[in-house]
Amino acid sequence: MISRRHLLRTMSSVPFIGGFLAGGQYTSAVSKATAVARRDYFKELGVRTFINAAGTYTSMSGCLMREEVVEAINYASHQYVNIDDLQDKAGARIAELCRCEAATVTAGAASAITLGTAGVLTGLDSEKAKRIPTDLTGMKSEVILQKSHVIGYAHAIKNCGVKLVEVETAEEMENAINDQTAMMWFFNNNNEVGEVQYEEFLEIAGKHGIPTMIDCAADVPPVENLWKYTEMGFDLVCFSGGKGMRGPQSAGLLLGKKDLIAAARLSAAPRGDTVGRGMKVNKEEVLGMMVAVENFVNRDHEADWKLWESQVQHIADEATSIEGVEAEIHVPPIANHVPSLRLRWDADQLNITTNELREQLRMGHPSIQTVGNNEYVGITTWMMNPKEEKIVAHRIREILTDAQKMKTQEP
Repeated sequence: MISRRHLLRTMSSVPFIGGFLAGGQYTSAVSKATAVARRDYFKELGVRTFINAAGTYTSMSGCLMREEVVEAINYASHQYVNIDDLQDKAGARIAELCRCEAATVTAGAASAITLGTAGVLTGLDSEKAKRIPTDLTGMKSEVILQKSHVIGYAHAIKNCGVKLVEVETAEEMENAINDQTAMMWFFNNNNEVGEVQYEEFLEIAGKHGIPTMIDCAADVPPVENLWKYTEMGFDLVCFSGGKGMRGPQSAGLLLGKKDLIAAARLSAAPRGDTVGRGMKVNKEEVLGMMVAVENFVNRDHEADWKLWESQVQHIADEATSIEGVEAEIHVPPIANHVPSLRLRWDADQLNITTNELREQLRMGHPSIQTVGNNEYVGITTWMMNPKEEKIVAHRIREILTDAQKMKTQEP
């Protein structure tokens, strides 16, 4: 007698067999039906999408995640895990990839700064973690940084209730250190701007036994930066996950000393009565961030670089085919360290300003987002989908050609 289970198993194979015998027509039909059923959510909401020729800006939704990251997120979304267990295991894997003692996934780089600061203040005392930021009794309460490193993201330090002590010279830095100095903070992108640079900064901190943190949010590529700063001697290093690593936009990394990472996690979710409770990271983001790091570390970075160079060169060639247009290809030294383009032109030859070109690109079809100011239009290609650089190049040439014609028609 045929069992019910056997019958169901046999019947479940019929569509597959039918599709196979029909030369794949069944499978094709299912795929088409799925495609038709897919909702265009942004269109429904009236939210316009665009080609990202600007870069990894949070206001522009950062990056597009790698396919492997999306797969990891989808995988995690169908199962339950204990968040601390996942952070333990994923953190260990990330630390291995980043060549540091320990790591944890945070809700972005700013979250990493806040949690890292909290960990420095509390150590492994969970009761102290519950008192941040309103009661720092028994904790040190000052963080030293250079005036040239005071940026908006330094507010993430102040979330812990500490006082920021601003200095300019090495002598001022030495004199500012006292029994309330909890940490010294460094903004990587401004290393060349400040009077006290990496080596001297770390030497001063080390001499006084002060923990150090460096904000490297947008500072990969190159991939070597993932271990450069911990190997240099910084105790804590913060990265954004939704920029060059192409992970979740709302994720980041805190890398560094094992004891400080463990202390930072005392102020992080899922613990409720802490400064980091609102900086929750879900299982999808933790796993997605781990896979993003794996993918980034193991990528063919030379091939990526050559692709970006060729894309930027293509746009430059199209733009400079218009008389009077100049193209400067450059690579920012630290943050967003990728081939980038600045377009300028002679106002006597083209009847358009840089901001007008940017606005026409933004309002056109498709919409194209760029950066820049009154002097130039700034463009990158590393956050574009394949072939989008050709669309950007065509639109720029089209707009500039029209501007050139308008200039020649002026009385």
